[in-house]
Amino acid sequence: MDRSAVFFSHDHIKEISSSLLNLSSLRIWTQITNFRRKDTEYCAYVKRFIEGRFFSMLMISTISLNALCMVLQTDYDIKNYLFLVFEVVEVLFVSVYCFEFCIKLYVDPLGYWKNGYNLLDVVIIIILSVPFHVRKLFGRHCPYLNIGEGIQSLRILKLIPYSRGIKTLITALGQTICTVASVMILLFLLMFIFAILGFSLFGSSDGGDLNNWGNLAVAFFTLFSLTTVDGWTDLQKDLDERGFGLSRAFTIFFILLGSFVFLSMFVGVMIFHTEDSIKKFKKELENERHVALLQEKQNILKKQQEEVSRLMQKGTNSEYKTFSELVKGFKKTLRHSDPMVLEDFCTTLPFIDIYLSTLDNQDNTISKLQELYYEMVNVLNQMLDDIPTKKRSFSSEKSVEF
Repeated sequence: MDRSAVFFSHDHIKEISSSLLNLSSLRIWTQITNFRRKDTEYCAYVKRFIEGRFFSMLMISTISLNALCMVLQTDYDIKNYLFLVFEVVEVLFVSVYCFEFCIKLYVDPLGYWKNGYNLLDVVIIIILSVPFHVRKLFGRHCPYLNIGEGIQSLRILKLIPYSRGIKTLITALGQTICTVASVMILLFLLMFIFAILGFSLFGSSDGGDLNNWGNLAVAFFTLFSLTTVDGWTDLQKDLDERGFGLSRAFTIFFILLGSFVFLSMFVGVMIFHTEDSIKKFKKELENERHVALLQEKQNILKKQQEEVSRLMQKGTNSEYKTFSELVKGFKKTLRHSDPMVLEDFCTTLPFIDIYLSTLDNQDNTISKLQELYYEMVNVLNQMLDDIPTKKRSFSSEKSVEF
């Protein structure tokens, strides 16, 4: 009885501790999610600065200059001559990247980690510190230092978040992962079948092509060369010299399946998803332009309402005696550069109907004017033809009188 009581008390204590831990963690999470910032205005200002064109151009210029410096460092003479300059510039570049990380994390501490491009920035910042820690731990002559310096080229990937076109292509690549994986699995199965078949036909130790079909790994590499149609004539020549009669049918059949079918399927899948992503990108641009246009309309209407209310207030101050004078004063404030909101009006069905009917009336008017012009020309021609006959009759009458 005592032992069961002890066990019961231990289990009871564990349940109580676990429930308390769950309650405390739930309370902490609710406090984090319900946290309201006190610096909302400053945070909104920093967010507008990050989303602005100036910050984007600053980051693009910094990354481009960093890439240029990396290119210059590939020349050992320039690297040794400008060693101190490159060291100082590298510190500036890293400072800018860390500044970008800090202000983005300040604007949205929780949402920052939900964006894949932000996680890429964090990985790049960690990669930037790899050569420093390798030198500090293992010295300047560490054999792995070259790898740490080589992966510094990944910092050029920071340009992706600032280019919507590249982001669209990355989205298209992400959408094709499942389909491309299926195509690659089918290609691997095909290569596995043909690798076993090629090893059995051409990889025998008695007069076989051991360099290209001697084992399964070499056979896979040979089939990969046939898939890319790179040097397949040399491979076929080696088989012909050894007198394998079925080698040509084997090579042609695999190239037809591997290169023309599967690779074409792979390219078609990529093109299909890329076009789909481009269409979505264009639709997003159209929506953004529409929203910007609506905002501009609202600003224009607000400005016009303010001007009308200002004129009405002036009218109440007895500056204008009548409403017509107020309208004349409002017309004087209008300028030719003032934009007019006409899109909604010009795209309505009544306006289109009136416009088309007006064009029809213009065509009818022009045709009637042309007919009137032709009649006038005909009358004038007849009048010109009648003038000589009238002169002759008048001269004949005068001769008779004499």
